[in-house]
Amino acid sequence: MVSLVGGRAASAIMGLFMLAVSASASAQAGAFGPSANPAAAYVQPAIATTTAVATASGSVMQSQPAQSVTLQLTPSIAKQAAWLFKGGWSLYALVDKFATNAPLDDETNCLATAVYFESRGESVEGQLAVAHVVMNRAVSGRYPTDWCGVVKQPAQFSFVRHGEFPYVDPNCDAWKKAEAVAELAAANVVPSVASDVLWYHADYVAPSWRRSLQEVEQIGAHIFYRA
Repeated sequence: MVSLVGGRAASAIMGLFMLAVSASASAQAGAFGPSANPAAAYVQPAIATTTAVATASGSVMQSQPAQSVTLQLTPSIAKQAAWLFKGGWSLYALVDKFATNAPLDDETNCLATAVYFESRGESVEGQLAVAHVVMNRAVSGRYPTDWCGVVKQPAQFSFVRHGEFPYVDPNCDAWKKAEAVAELAAANVVPSVASDVLWYHADYVAPSWRRSLQEVEQIGAHIFYRA
């Protein structure tokens, strides 16, 4: 009797032990999957999120390497301006919108500098035309092939001294406007003078070189020419 009871008690105890082991195994299977390593529960994927910013030249910089990157890209002025211009925005409204004193790449800065010193007292249409003359020259085959080369070419723009630009106050409204005009010109969104217009002069002078050229139009104080 004692032997039977002892045997039954041992069986009961063994059964309870197996039930506990089975429950523990089921819990682990639910948490990690049938073939998962329980140690994986303590390993979390290190996914850092950082902020990246696009520069004016289009490159992207971020503060630290990351597997997941949240981009805050500067919207494309060309796309934005084209959409707004198509929607009825005037050149004046576009210039006001983009006159934010944002950093420019070297070429666009040269274009803005020409706009500022050659035409900052003109209407925005006149400033845009000056920008397009610089751009037209760069693709004409007659002048240097980049905007800075065109602007700094000797004996072409009187404000340039020995290949250097005068100081510009970057916080003044005229410079911010010139920057916006240069960006809009580079985006080629708003129509301006034709691509074969390579020359202009102020209406209070009469240079001899104009005689061999065809006058196209006058915008403000500037008269524009093609060959």
